[in-house]
Amino acid sequence: MKQTRSLFRRFLMGHFVFIFFPPIVLFIFFSFIEFSGINEENLNTLNLFYVILLLFGFVIVTFVVISWLFFLRLRKRLTRLQEVMSFSANSNSFPKPVSVQTDLMDEIDQLGSSFNWMIQQLEDSRKREYEEELLRHRLIANLSHDLRTPLTILKGHVTRLNKESMSLKGRDSLTEMNHTITRVGDLMDDLLSYTLLTSGKHPFQPTSTDIGRLVRASVAAWYPIFEELEIQFDVDLPTEATFYWEADPKWMTRILDNLFQNILRHAAEGKYANIVVDVEKEQIIVADRGPGMDHSSYERGAGIGLSASNYMLKKMKLKADFISTENGTRVAIGRV
Repeated sequence: MKQTRSLFRRFLMGHFVFIFFPPIVLFIFFSFIEFSGINEENLNTLNLFYVILLLFGFVIVTFVVISWLFFLRLRKRLTRLQEVMSFSANSNSFPKPVSVQTDLMDEIDQLGSSFNWMIQQLEDSRKREYEEELLRHRLIANLSHDLRTPLTILKGHVTRLNKESMSLKGRDSLTEMNHTITRVGDLMDDLLSYTLLTSGKHPFQPTSTDIGRLVRASVAAWYPIFEELEIQFDVDLPTEATFYWEADPKWMTRILDNLFQNILRHAAEGKYANIVVDVEKEQIIVADRGPGMDHSSYERGAGIGLSASNYMLKKMKLKADFISTENGTRVAIGRV
C-alpha cells in the first residue's frame, strides 16, 4: 500500500516551527543570562527592545516567505494539471498521464493518480467501443452479402412462376412476393450503405457547392420516374439566384435521392411532390401529400435511409426539419 503525506499538514508544521521556535530560543537565551548572573544594567546594554523587534520581524518575514513559496509551488503543480486537461478539451483527444510521486503521495499526487486512472479507463472504453463497432460493421457487411444470394434465388423463382398459368389471386400473391423481395434488397442496400458511411468507407470531401444547380440536376434525373408514375412534380428552382454551402456534392445528391425515393416508396399514393430552393432562407424544401411518417410504411422502411441522411447532414453542419401529418410530409434542409 502506498504511503501518503498531507501537503497542508506539512504547511502547518512548517509555520508552527518558525513561529514558536524563535520565542523558545529567546526564552532559553534569557534564562542563560539570568543563570550567569548578569545584572539588569548589563541586560539593558543588550538593547532588549531591538532584539525583540528583530525577532518579531524575522518571524513575519519567514511566515510570508514560506507561505509564498508554498502557494507558488502549489499553483505550479495545479497549473500543470490544468494545462493537461485544457489540451485534451481543445484537441478532442485523451491527455497524456501526468507524473506523480509514488513513494510519498500528497493530495496533489493523489489527484494526479486519479486523473491518470480516469484516462486509462477512457482509453480502454474507447478501444472496446472501436472493436465492437468494427465487429458490428463486419457482421452487417457479411450478413448483407450472405442474404443477397437467397434473395436472388427467390426472385428468380418468382419470375419463373409468373410465366406459369395461375389464378388471379395467385398472380397477386406473386406480385406481392416480388415487391417484398425487392424491398428487402433495398433495405439491405440502405443498411450496408449506412454501415460503410459511418465506418468512413465513403470519403467526405466538402467543397463550395452551388445548391441551386445541384438540386436542379437531381430533379432532372428523377423527373422521368415521377412522370411515369403520374406524380405531379411541382418545382420552384430559381435559375439566376442561388446560394453556396460547404458540402460534399455526392453526399448532398444521395440525401436528395433518399428523399425522392421515400416519396416513391411511401407517398406515391398522394400523386404529388413539391421541391423548392429558397434562396433567401438558404433552404431546400421537399414536400409530399402522402400518409405521413407515422404511417406503418415509413416505420418499416424509411428509418435506415433517414439515419444515413441525418449522419451526412450532421457532418456537413446542416440539419433537416421534418413536419409530418396525415396529409403529408415536409422536409426543410438548412444550416444548423
